[in-house]
Amino acid sequence: MSDTVIKVQNLCKRYRLGLKERRADTLVGQVSQIIRSPYENLKRLRELNRFGEEDESVFWALKDINFEVKEGEVLGIIGKNGAGKSTLLKILSQITEPTSGKIEIHGRVASLLEVGTGFHPELSGRENIYMNGTILGMTRREIDSKLDEIIDFSGVEKFIDTPVKFYSSGMKVRLGFSVAAHLDPEILIIDEVLAVGDYEFQKKCLGKMEDVSTNQGRTILFVSHQMEAIRNLCTKTMLLKDGGLAEIGETENVMNRYLGADQFALKKDFPDLENSYLRSVELDADSLLNGEFRLSVEFSSTQSIEYPVVGFVIYNQIGSPVFGSNPRFHHQNYKPNKARKGIVTAYSDMFFLHSGVYKLSIWFGDSKSDFEFKEHVLAFEYLSPNAYSQKPNPLIIGSYDPNVKWSFQ
Repeated sequence: MSDTVIKVQNLCKRYRLGLKERRADTLVGQVSQIIRSPYENLKRLRELNRFGEEDESVFWALKDINFEVKEGEVLGIIGKNGAGKSTLLKILSQITEPTSGKIEIHGRVASLLEVGTGFHPELSGRENIYMNGTILGMTRREIDSKLDEIIDFSGVEKFIDTPVKFYSSGMKVRLGFSVAAHLDPEILIIDEVLAVGDYEFQKKCLGKMEDVSTNQGRTILFVSHQMEAIRNLCTKTMLLKDGGLAEIGETENVMNRYLGADQFALKKDFPDLENSYLRSVELDADSLLNGEFRLSVEFSSTQSIEYPVVGFVIYNQIGSPVFGSNPRFHHQNYKPNKARKGIVTAYSDMFFLHSGVYKLSIWFGDSKSDFEFKEHVLAFEYLSPNAYSQKPNPLIIGSYDPNVKWSFQ
């Protein structure tokens, strides 16, 4: 059984937020406030680090986090913005102190959290490589043996003797990742900085991470919004939500929960509220099974609408729009009556999507204006008729899956 290299117990981190200063409405009140301000500022300063009373100024970035990471594991960390991912990595990298809890780390840690983290701007790229290696506890001889490999991988050899303050953000990421990956850390911690690099470098970084974990047995903690990268690299994934640990376990299961796979819905009814038009939306299940698409949207209004229009957009599992339609530009044979209520149907006999989890948003309006928008009202898992596996394939490209016919002579 693998040894535990990271153990986190009851980890909490809280901050006190600055409160908006209240201003008096009258001139007399403002003068009085100016006189009292030195005393008030001193009082607020003393209270900044007092967390005895929970009020609106206390924000819990992390609360009661418990998990373990084994040697050689690649742990993915996912969650929405503000979930606590970066705070957790900063604590594990010993950049930020926890408010409470216990952390055990066995091994040298190399972190790549923000662009240029750990670089001295006045030093050259070469000097920063030696400085980072020294911080990791490596000897000059060990760094010398890795130097050419680091510079070559980073692709900034032309500027390696230029001060880092003149580097672009992409160059800093390239050098930073190359240093972190090549200086033999037992634990590699990487935040979403790879998004700064270009596509070719991202691909090279992901390949290096796979090599470091699989062939060298190093432990990696990887935060990313790129779900395919998490799926391909991480056997285990942690989901953070509002500073708490929502789930940790097998990557596919945790990702399904995060992407809404536990809340699949092909039909949704909306309450009849004032200034509301949309009443229900339904995606026909039988049409999906046949590789088709049939969407029905019911609306009603207190006044007749000259040209009622419904639009939809389908998003893939990482939140990128795949395709959408509305009768303003797909208007062939669409001739609606002036009406106060009705059902608008969209149909396509060619629903060419790869297998995966998708969400659908809709809006309602007339020929010129949008009246109402509903985001991610439906969520569904689609299995392409062309699929040769019941699970999404990491080798697929994009979301579009046309039925291409091949021949050979």
